[in-house]
Amino acid sequence: MNIWLINHYAVPPQYYPLARQTYFAKYLREMGHTVTIFAASTVHNADLNLIEDKTPYRQETVNGVDYVYVRCHGYQGNGLKRIYNICEFAWKLPGVCKHFAKPDAIVATSMPPTSCAVGIHLARKYGCRGIAEIADLWPESIVAYGIAGRNNPAVVLLRALEKWIYKKADAVVFTMEEAYRYIRQQGWESQIPESKVFYINNGVDLELFHYNQQNYRVQDADLENPEKFHVVYTGSIRKVNNLGLLLDAAKKVKNPKVQFLIWGDGDELPELRQRVENENIQNVIFKGRVDKAYVPSIVSGADLNIAHNSPTPLFQYGISFNKLFDYLAAGKPILSDFPSGHNPAVVWGASMSVEEPDPERIAQAVEAFLSMDTDTYQQYCDNALRAAEAYDFKSLTKKLLSIIEKQPL
Repeated sequence: MNIWLINHYAVPPQYYPLARQTYFAKYLREMGHTVTIFAASTVHNADLNLIEDKTPYRQETVNGVDYVYVRCHGYQGNGLKRIYNICEFAWKLPGVCKHFAKPDAIVATSMPPTSCAVGIHLARKYGCRGIAEIADLWPESIVAYGIAGRNNPAVVLLRALEKWIYKKADAVVFTMEEAYRYIRQQGWESQIPESKVFYINNGVDLELFHYNQQNYRVQDADLENPEKFHVVYTGSIRKVNNLGLLLDAAKKVKNPKVQFLIWGDGDELPELRQRVENENIQNVIFKGRVDKAYVPSIVSGADLNIAHNSPTPLFQYGISFNKLFDYLAAGKPILSDFPSGHNPAVVWGASMSVEEPDPERIAQAVEAFLSMDTDTYQQYCDNALRAAEAYDFKSLTKKLLSIIEKQPL
């Protein structure tokens, strides 16, 4: 089959680390299919454009995966230039696609919903199967984070576009296992039957994880200290991540053996480092940014990996944090300190969950792992490894292909 994957942000992972489409392309190719990823030339969260002249599009093959970049204007932050960039990719995409052989199937991703809608429109135009992949609930995310109210004209317009996508797609693939609850809440179930809705969460490329685990090893004296119980966080350090709560929890931990090691970067890092110094929080060390290739080594060296985030109503539909699947592949227990309608790590018995997160409860959960008997601790580890096998992108791609080919799962 000739399969197009349309995702505004799906540039090669060396530019932007969210590599879901790249992994799908890799394994679809191994299964004998022709795959092309269409993405904007701009790299999200970076001052980089992969087309520097006025060429309308550019083709590139990276590690065997074929990409087509659609030239779009750059942007910084979330202002009007980003909105223009989102719309620009959507309206330019059909003109670029006409230069390529007709596809047998199109998988189009939202966020943003505009390019997903164009992908479904193109599938109908070419008479091929059109799959809407929903990685982020828009406009519900805008409402949940207080950016706009439900009756805001932009929200109403986006909601109508969202419903159109779900109705017109041949199948809808959510990354959140409880997302059909959202469709029921909107009152759309009579027009969007559950039979056309599927779930493929994010996952981990175990082949790449194990390669990086062996070849990109972090040499860190704190992580390698056998006298400490290492609680590891990897990821962004921004206001929305609320890592201040982790510092509050660390202050509540009574056992001096516990040490929180935090890898990542973001606009809140200087403030949190100042807090550690001012409040003399001796069991927290910020390690700074690290290349993603080193993450397998780090999370595999942990005694406990912590999946931390600020609670949001969106979590009632499930979660799809990329880091969670790295944690599973590490084969170490996980502490999830937020409520969720469906947490894969909890479902598989690889994680303890703090449903009502506050510093005292998080600290108690950390110390519970520290004092846990060997057999129980090992069961968490074994469950994590079993979950990682289920969420290996090789397995997830087979599921995607069965949806594309309209075969029973």
